[in-house]
Amino acid sequence: MGKLSPYLYLLPATVILLLFRFIPIVLSFVISFFEWTITGPAGFIGLENYQQLLYDPEYWQSMLNTFYLVIFVVPTTVILSLVFAALLNTVTFLRGLFRTVYFIPTVTSMVAVSIVWRTIFNQQSGLANFLLEKIGIAPLGWLAESNGVFHLLFQSFGINLPSALGGPSLALFAIIIVTVWKSTGYNAIIYLAGLQNIPKVYYEAADIDGASKVRQFFTITLPLISPTTFYVLIMTTIVTFQVFAQVYMMTGPPIGGPLGTTKVIVYYIFEQGFGEAQNLSYASAIALVLFLIILVLTIMQKRMEKYVHY
Repeated sequence: MGKLSPYLYLLPATVILLLFRFIPIVLSFVISFFEWTITGPAGFIGLENYQQLLYDPEYWQSMLNTFYLVIFVVPTTVILSLVFAALLNTVTFLRGLFRTVYFIPTVTSMVAVSIVWRTIFNQQSGLANFLLEKIGIAPLGWLAESNGVFHLLFQSFGINLPSALGGPSLALFAIIIVTVWKSTGYNAIIYLAGLQNIPKVYYEAADIDGASKVRQFFTITLPLISPTTFYVLIMTTIVTFQVFAQVYMMTGPPIGGPLGTTKVIVYYIFEQGFGEAQNLSYASAIALVLFLIILVLTIMQKRMEKYVHY
C-alpha cells in the first residue's frame, strides 16, 4: 500500500485530465476525418475538411484577424507589463494598493469587462467618443467600424492607403485595447516578482562604476529578467490565440463584428461547431490547425531560450 500511495494521490487529477483534456483532444482529431454534426457521425470523409480550409475565405479572414490580434497584443502587453512592474518596484508607499489596482482587471470576469467596454465604445453615448470630442476629434464608429486603423489614420491626413495596408479594423482595434488592458496587470505582477529577485549588489556595483539608470536597465535588469520575459512571451502568445469572450460579447453574433473583421479563429470554431452549421468535424479540423500553429510558434520561441540567462 505504501508504494501505491503516491499514485492514489495523483489519481483524481489524472482522471480529470483524461476526461476533460486528453480524451477530448483525441476525439477532436478523430472527428476531423468524419462528416460529423451535432446529431452524430455520418461517414468517413478523410482529408475533405482540411481541403475545405484551403478554399474557405471566412477561415482565412478569421486567421488574419487572429494574427492582427497577436501582433498588436503580445508586444504591447509585454512592454507595458515591464514598464508598470518597474514603476511598482520603485514604489514603497501603498505598494500593496497599487498591486491590487493593477491586478483587478485580471480577476474580473471577462464577460462583465466586455459589457463595460462595449458601453465605453458606444458610438452615440460612449465615454471614448465623449473624450475624443473634448479634444476636438470627431466621434468614431469603434465597434461598428470595419475600416482599418491605418486607413482611418492616414485618411485624416488626406492619404488613401490600399485596403491590404489598412491594418486591423477599428472594431478589432477596440478588442485589442480591451485584451491588453485585461492581461497587463497579471504579467506586471509576474515581472514584479522577477525584478525583486535580482540581487541589489549588482545595482550597487553599477552605481559605484558610475552607470546611469538607463544603462543599468539594459545591462542588468533586462538580462536578469529574461526568464520572466520568456515565460510571459510564450503564455501571452498562447492565450491571445484563444481570445473569444470579448469578441463574442462586444461584437458578437451573427457575423463577428462589422463585415466579420473581428471574427477571430476561436470564434469561427465556435460558429462552425455550435452555430447554424453545427459542423463539428469542420470545427475540429480548424481547432487542430490552430493547435499546430500554436505548437510551431511555441517551438520557435523555445529556440530563443539560448538568449535566456538563468
